[in-house]
Amino acid sequence: MERQPAPSLLPILRSQQQGEILALLLGDPALELSLTEIAARAGAPQSSVHREIERAERAGLVTTRKVGNTRLARANTDSPYYAGLSEVLTRAFGVPAIVAQALAPVAGISAAYIYGSWAARHQGHTGQRPVADIDVLILGVPDRDQLYSTLGDVEQRLGRPVQATIRDADWLESGTGSFHDTVTSRPILRLALV
Repeated sequence: MERQPAPSLLPILRSQQQGEILALLLGDPALELSLTEIAARAGAPQSSVHREIERAERAGLVTTRKVGNTRLARANTDSPYYAGLSEVLTRAFGVPAIVAQALAPVAGISAAYIYGSWAARHQGHTGQRPVADIDVLILGVPDRDQLYSTLGDVEQRLGRPVQATIRDADWLESGTGSFHDTVTSRPILRLALV
């Protein structure tokens, strides 16, 4: 297996996958997932998930239990590292899940994307300075009061500003201008609004 570089979002970790797996579990202490579910959500091979969960369990960051043949993992909230790591990992790697979960109930959103410096770092592009804010492209005709209230809550959780830009539902395909050219020529991450 090819060795992955340290993630641009938080280069103190070994890999992007490690950060995303840990953020998934530590970001929601009530969440308990099978290794198969973690692999699906993180987009990682099950063998990689197995190794990361083994490491995290040895470090006391997660706990696991077996139910039949299924191994379930969850955050170890009793760990002295839990609160600090949870906050750091959520802010660095939990952004798509947190933003998507918050936007899902907002009426009138056709699609949503993260773009800008956070999306570029997520794709492995390096930068000159740390990511300051999260840029979100909202397509459709959202309820603006509900949207901005929701994004205020997201800002609190992520500890950084969330900047929303609203465009028509077909803007990515039919839009024009320098902003459209900039957004479509750089990394963009579609959010799963389930």
